[in-house]
Amino acid sequence: MTSDTVTVGVVANPASGRDIRRLVAQASVFPTAEKANMVQRLLTAFASVGVTRALLSTDLGGISAAVLRASRARRPGRDGAWPDVVFCADDAITGTALDTTNAVRRMVADGARLIVCLGGDGTARVAAAACGDVPLLALSTGTNNAFPRMREATVAGLAGGLVATGAVAAETGTRRATVLHVGTADRGETALVDVCASRSRHIGSRALWHPETLTELFCTFAEPDGIGLSSVAGQLCPSPRDEPDGVALTLAPPEHARWVVHAPIAPGLVVPVGVDAWRPLPVGEPVEIGLRGGVIAVDGERELELTGSETATVRLCAEGPRCVDVSAVLAEASANGLLCTENHVAQRKERQR
Repeated sequence: MTSDTVTVGVVANPASGRDIRRLVAQASVFPTAEKANMVQRLLTAFASVGVTRALLSTDLGGISAAVLRASRARRPGRDGAWPDVVFCADDAITGTALDTTNAVRRMVADGARLIVCLGGDGTARVAAAACGDVPLLALSTGTNNAFPRMREATVAGLAGGLVATGAVAAETGTRRATVLHVGTADRGETALVDVCASRSRHIGSRALWHPETLTELFCTFAEPDGIGLSSVAGQLCPSPRDEPDGVALTLAPPEHARWVVHAPIAPGLVVPVGVDAWRPLPVGEPVEIGLRGGVIAVDGERELELTGSETATVRLCAEGPRCVDVSAVLAEASANGLLCTENHVAQRKERQR
């Protein structure tokens, strides 16, 4: 690998969008073939802006196999160039989130200047925890996609490639996300979007389906057009992604609450959620969750069980992942003509007339 090599990493989760929410909601489906096609569109975009090497995750779901077949069948003169494709196959595939963690860590260690992850909120959370200060580009292929953006892979690949090559400075093309740290005395989790307390007694199927059991909700951001639990705050007390503060809500059964929000907590699932109070959540303020004996959900999935008098504390932190802002990058590209070239041959012919 030479000094002018520009390396990016792509992780595609073959299991994203296959959880229990498919049984009770009408979520979008991203089949293996579409995920493989998205990776190929990313590769085409990367090559067009100067990325020379792409590290790809391997899986047993067929994504990496489809990309490998496509790479062998390509004719550069006819199909256009791709970066050199290298598959990360050093770690045993477990079929768990560990596969994403291992792949991202290896990509970062191997010099990746950008990490792209294809998945939902859970995949993005795992990738963000492993990518360190390397810019992250999260694309939606999951069930709930509050954090990843729904972007055409070609367009996103152009933006990510411009950041990776340095054509657009990271200060211009990325933004630092906030995260929520939640934990007990001996366990902890990090959320990219929200932390919610529920009186449910067990982790079980992980997803939260019964709004009447929810007691507290904390969000890093809350958009009016969002999906998932953060949509509750998005309708009542919006909090933009680019603002440092988050929002904290006290929840209650709808029949006893001050406000009732009809919220899209999952694709195809709009339910009434009761809210008693809300307030801004500043960075750095520790908040003890009032729940005793229940579960804590992180980005919509139950992760921590509280037993007996065990308590949990949540804190909004500013040291989240550096996320590629596709719109900002391509606006900068437009302003500086980064994707435009002058046709000197046509100009000479025009002058000769």
